[in-house]
Amino acid sequence: MDLSTHVDAYLDHLRVERGLAANTLAAYATDLRKFAAFAEPAVARRGSGLEELDAGDIAGFLVKVSKQGISARSSARYLSSVRGFLKFLVRERMLEADPSVLVDGPKLARKLPVFLTVPEVDALLAAPDLSTSRGLRDAAMITLMYAAGLRVSELVELRMGDLDFVRGTVTPLGKGGKRRIIPVAEPALALVRRYLDEVRPGTVTALEQRGDKPTDHVFVSPRGGALTRMGFFKNLRGYLLRAGIAKKISPHKLRHSFATHLVTRGADLRAVQTMLGHVNVTTTEIYTHVARDHVRRAHAEAHPRGR
Repeated sequence: MDLSTHVDAYLDHLRVERGLAANTLAAYATDLRKFAAFAEPAVARRGSGLEELDAGDIAGFLVKVSKQGISARSSARYLSSVRGFLKFLVRERMLEADPSVLVDGPKLARKLPVFLTVPEVDALLAAPDLSTSRGLRDAAMITLMYAAGLRVSELVELRMGDLDFVRGTVTPLGKGGKRRIIPVAEPALALVRRYLDEVRPGTVTALEQRGDKPTDHVFVSPRGGALTRMGFFKNLRGYLLRAGIAKKISPHKLRHSFATHLVTRGADLRAVQTMLGHVNVTTTEIYTHVARDHVRRAHAEAHPRGR
């Protein structure tokens, strides 16, 4: 049995049929190739058919990765990847039954998203130096990311045609190749417009002068090329330090902040779901728990009998 071949077929299915993003596909590939490398020798010792795969192989794999010091949440992700793969094999009639239904996943405590407070967001947005080209670009990026709740991949891949200054919207390309229209407040759009007027033309001209193909990306590097997710993350960390924010904040935490602030102020959950691009509202509901927790803490800290 060659599990790796079946893994490749499943990854092709995810890429072509479901249109998953490259980063998501890479995560699935890593998980499932580890599983295949673990399970193939054990199954081969018992027989040669795919049907020899059983719940013990899956449980044994989870035990092995758990011994590597990964968190319960990472272990649950491995199991989720394997379950999706095996369900695919059952649908394709390459496997009669899914043995993963007999495997219990690790119990996970509900983990509430980390987010910035409104004063912290204000401090972060004030950190870039708007008198410099890089500072103006970074300020526009951070402001737009928070204003629209964008994923970092959506931000760095944003194209000129995705911005509509007349309607006041941005239309990012999200997970699965799906687009959504997000309203953006005028102050954020004004900062993006200023960046496009004052900074971007010079960097794109430099690109063209070198004979390189011009880019349609909204946010570009000083050499005119597209920015990377890691490049933006590195810049963000610098501004967090400058703003005096000690929390461990990734770009995705800005998205958490966007959603939390909307829900805390009474925004309709379905509207927030649409803006975030969540397929299921249950994914968005986590922010109602964050909002309630935030209100409880505020009451405990401020009410004279709250302590």
